[in-house]
Amino acid sequence: MDHVSVLKSDVEKLLDLKKGEIVVDATLGLGGHAMMLLKNIGKTGKLVAFEQDERNLKEAKKRIKEFAKGETKNVFYISDNFRYLKKRITEIGIKKIDAILFDLGLSSPHIDDSNRGFSFLNDGPLDMRFDERNSLTAEVVVNEWKEEDLARIFYEYGEEKYARKIAREICSHRKTEKFTSTLQLATFIEVAVCGGVGKKWREKIHPATRVFQALRIAVNDELKALSDALDQAAEMLNIGGRIAVISYHSLEDRIVKQFFKKLEQPQVSMQESIYRNHGDSIFEPITRKPVVPTDEEIAQNRRSRSAKLRVYKKVRELPQS
Repeated sequence: MDHVSVLKSDVEKLLDLKKGEIVVDATLGLGGHAMMLLKNIGKTGKLVAFEQDERNLKEAKKRIKEFAKGETKNVFYISDNFRYLKKRITEIGIKKIDAILFDLGLSSPHIDDSNRGFSFLNDGPLDMRFDERNSLTAEVVVNEWKEEDLARIFYEYGEEKYARKIAREICSHRKTEKFTSTLQLATFIEVAVCGGVGKKWREKIHPATRVFQALRIAVNDELKALSDALDQAAEMLNIGGRIAVISYHSLEDRIVKQFFKKLEQPQVSMQESIYRNHGDSIFEPITRKPVVPTDEEIAQNRRSRSAKLRVYKKVRELPQS
């Protein structure tokens, strides 16, 4: 399936970029959103693009070069996780930014390439790494982590109600046979949850779906990376600048909502409350409710169906700690 950028027109409208601004695409992927961002900031603007997947980065560079007709002197590519946002941006001499976009979904190659191990639609190795330079894989997690740790991530990261049962069955089975492939694990989970071989699963979502989500989050430390990056983005953003986040499951969306809720209504001490501005909003929501894809967009791109876009505007600097 060709990669289609999710909610691109909504992102463009709500970020409201101007010529000459400095914008960060924290999740470059194949470059779909980045090309739109470049169009809006023009040749006088700067685009900083983070992508930890070397294959995606190589393809995105090629696409953006073709789009910009070779004029990419104002594009800075960073092959790293966005959790190192501040360090890597300041290294290239940029101290403040005007906008930043996080698109937290999987890119098409992650899903379509069975060798990456993100999907069990086709058989592949239990990998799930965005950054293949890292050593931790899903195979290591499944075969080496303790039962209580597996149960915890299945419950917390996958919101899986059978977390303990699945973890217990996996740990029992791996004593005699290691898990090495996506279909092997998915089939095993289906049998374990359904209560035996030949029993049919009657719900819409395959019983391995939430476990695979949990494994991917654990392998890539996604939730902590997002929290780290939001902290840094809020600090580096200019007053009047905007942050846009597209999330695809409730865990990500909850982190975003809670992070900005604290900045919309900052808590202050009794001493600070003497000064009127201490309790003033640092960020204001541009989107009171999340923007979701239209039926038409979902029909064109099924992978967009769970997307939620939230956009916030910085109105005051963060208090100095």
